[in-house]
Amino acid sequence: MLLQAEHISLSYGDGDRIAYAVRDVSLDIPATGFFGVMGPSGSGKSSLLYLLSGLKRPVTGKVLYKGTDLYALSERERVRLRREKFGFVFQYPYLINYLTVQENLLIAASPTDRDAAKKADLLLHQLNIAHLRKSFPTHLSGGERQRLAVARAMMQEPEVIFADEPTAALDHTNGRAVIDLLLAYRDRGAVIVVSHDPLMLQGADRIYYLLDGCLEKVEEYPTMDQPLQTILP
Repeated sequence: MLLQAEHISLSYGDGDRIAYAVRDVSLDIPATGFFGVMGPSGSGKSSLLYLLSGLKRPVTGKVLYKGTDLYALSERERVRLRREKFGFVFQYPYLINYLTVQENLLIAASPTDRDAAKKADLLLHQLNIAHLRKSFPTHLSGGERQRLAVARAMMQEPEVIFADEPTAALDHTNGRAVIDLLLAYRDRGAVIVVSHDPLMLQGADRIYYLLDGCLEKVEEYPTMDQPLQTILP
């Protein structure tokens, strides 16, 4: 298994009580596939993503990457892991506005990658924004900026792409285009997408449903010719 969560929780103080963003969640993510995380606002979706990606430390439980406890690693080791093996797409693209589209991709590449320029050019063509390679992010539409963010996440050919509400600021057409790009990566690695919109998770292999920080149910979509399976945690 590529990624495993074992009874992870994330809490914070709220006056005299403890509030849980994530509570006793366990799940497994295989090496390839498209996996959705759904739930209402405040259900812990983004917090779960941050725990799985090493951005936040659980107060209890473990997150294992290829059998190694992420939080047994040093912060420096986790940073290196996130840079080399993980890709990130957020609701806001966080592009570098003084760099061109092409430069935003190249800065995400490994310094030792001699094929970085070719890889960047191929991604830009695949995402239909090659004609914008010399443009700056401020001159792009919302959909174009988010497609660039997806391309940047793919530059290192990561083993996992974490996407936190990547379509929330887009209209349905542009949102679906971004999701289709992420779906196309499912055979090359694991893609984990947080969304509150079920339409944006059509085509997922598995969807995890959260409520009040707890994993309520898991829906599996094994193949097109097999029925939906609902698995209670």
